[in-house]
Amino acid sequence: MQTASETSFGDVEATIRAVESMSLQGLRRFWERRWGLSPRLQSTQMLRLLIAWRLQAEIWGGLDGDTKARLLRKGTPRAAPPPVGTSLTREYKGVLHHVEVELGGVRYRGALYGSLSEVAREITGTRWNGPHFFGLRRRNANG
Repeated sequence: MQTASETSFGDVEATIRAVESMSLQGLRRFWERRWGLSPRLQSTQMLRLLIAWRLQAEIWGGLDGDTKARLLRKGTPRAAPPPVGTSLTREYKGVLHHVEVELGGVRYRGALYGSLSEVAREITGTRWNGPHFFGLRRRNANG
């Protein structure tokens, strides 16, 4: 197993060029000689990308601590809320509903709510994902 100090930029560049022509079995052998047990990927391209990343990380370093922590957290990262001053409109059952994003939350019909989801629940009478209700999130391929 090589350390970062034993690897140079030129070595990485040459190795990545060699990796580009390897078969899946060749890529697995390469990985096992260098780092131990190889991932059980079936995609040659994905394994090539992983190898290239590992080689580069040996020289320039891998992920910083914050990024590692974010990847270890469960769930999907939340999108940033709409900025203060944003106006959102949604038609629901023939009625047009208008909200304004303010510093302390979302204003709807003169009342301040803590989130878009609270407003969506007020409008529909059921639990909704507020950003989805107001069209800020795309539907999945099945939805």
